[in-house]
Amino acid sequence: MSLSLTRNPMPEQEPSVRAKNFNEVTLGYTPELAQAEAERCLQCKTAPCRKGCPVEIDIPAFIKQIKDGDLESAIAKINEANGLPAVCGRVCPQEEQCEKYCVLAKKGESVAIGRLERYAADTARAKGQTITSLEYAADAQKVAIVGSGPAGLSAASDLAKMGYKVTMFEALHLPGGVLMYGIPEFRLPKDEVVQAEINNLRKLGVEVVVNAVIGSTFTVDELLEEEGFDAVFIGTGAGLPYFMDVPGENLNGVYSANEFLTRCNLMKAYQFPKSGTPIHVGKRVAVVGGGNVAMDGARTALRLGAEHVSIVYRRSEKELPARLEEVHHAKEEGIHFQLLTAPTAVLGNKEGWVTGLQCVRMELGEPDASGRRRPVEVPNSEFVLDVDTVIIAIGQGPNPLVQSTTKGLETNKKGNINADAETGATSKPGVFAGGDIVTGAATVILAMGAGKKAAVAIDKYLQEKKASK
Repeated sequence: MSLSLTRNPMPEQEPSVRAKNFNEVTLGYTPELAQAEAERCLQCKTAPCRKGCPVEIDIPAFIKQIKDGDLESAIAKINEANGLPAVCGRVCPQEEQCEKYCVLAKKGESVAIGRLERYAADTARAKGQTITSLEYAADAQKVAIVGSGPAGLSAASDLAKMGYKVTMFEALHLPGGVLMYGIPEFRLPKDEVVQAEINNLRKLGVEVVVNAVIGSTFTVDELLEEEGFDAVFIGTGAGLPYFMDVPGENLNGVYSANEFLTRCNLMKAYQFPKSGTPIHVGKRVAVVGGGNVAMDGARTALRLGAEHVSIVYRRSEKELPARLEEVHHAKEEGIHFQLLTAPTAVLGNKEGWVTGLQCVRMELGEPDASGRRRPVEVPNSEFVLDVDTVIIAIGQGPNPLVQSTTKGLETNKKGNINADAETGATSKPGVFAGGDIVTGAATVILAMGAGKKAAVAIDKYLQEKKASK
């Protein structure tokens, strides 16, 4: 049998159907497709794919186990390194990580590592495979995790397995961080996948405390000095939206992508009136930005009933930072792309509602600090997009609450916490940090990698502290 250089496609909803519902777009591999895809793996001895995985999953091993039909061993192998396989199999940019280094990619398409990881995780969940509860020593040390996004979840999982009593504090009413409020239901099912993964953490003994705003409910110093925690990990992410700083941004009908997606995802506005959270979506929507968050906002607006949705991005399609898969899906669903276009003002009526987005055409000049060609305004090219809703998705930064209420915690000029890249150690003894609160907005799997590194460093710190007593 000759080796196929083309990966097996994943079944998905038809674009015309899925654009009107919030069910998951991609449907996952069948056992037959998973088997066929696993057989494409060359089982390279050097396993170059592993160097692209921030959490260092033994990729050839779990793929071989899928090929051999041993799914129980496959998910166990993945879980050794990754506590959120069903999440990562869906939302991680594998094409820029593990799959980028696959040997098959030199002559054809890489093995669909992410799809196989998802298959293993989904199959295990469907079969009711559960995590074994852990026993803790009576004198087990306590670690507080601030934030229940990918970095916090990863750190909590590893620390619990090391024997620490872990308590995770979440500001919102459900744990999961960006997995819950940022990524839409049609890309990442909340109850079926995210909360199921978090319930596995609870089975490991991790306590989850919601509606707890660290910096207000407790400070980090109070956790250490009054609440009996021996170390603290901060993984509060990047939840403070950036705006364009153009006239009209305060008009009704202008959202940050953060607010828009939080209302829809965490607060289930898409189920209104069954859910108590309404959301205004007009007939014509402009989403400013070109990343995954912009694609999520545009595709969500479409599903909420918008008749015409445009992505407004100041560079060309080649420079779009969103995953190719997300751009492809958006186009299939009928999202329009206004490329080489920059907004200069949001226009409104006397009642304070959006009526248009004033824009200017751009052309690409020399590369800037990011390595991408810098957009330059084309003279006398102004025009107006007829819209009644504007969603701004141009990035987000760190919420300053934890940093501003923690004595001795150093930050950079952007407000991100200064932490060692390998250990997560901060300027404050016993306090570690990782993920977007340190690096700025990045990917789920990179945040998880930071959480894993910090867990190792916290273990070392606490063991040394214990030995010195």
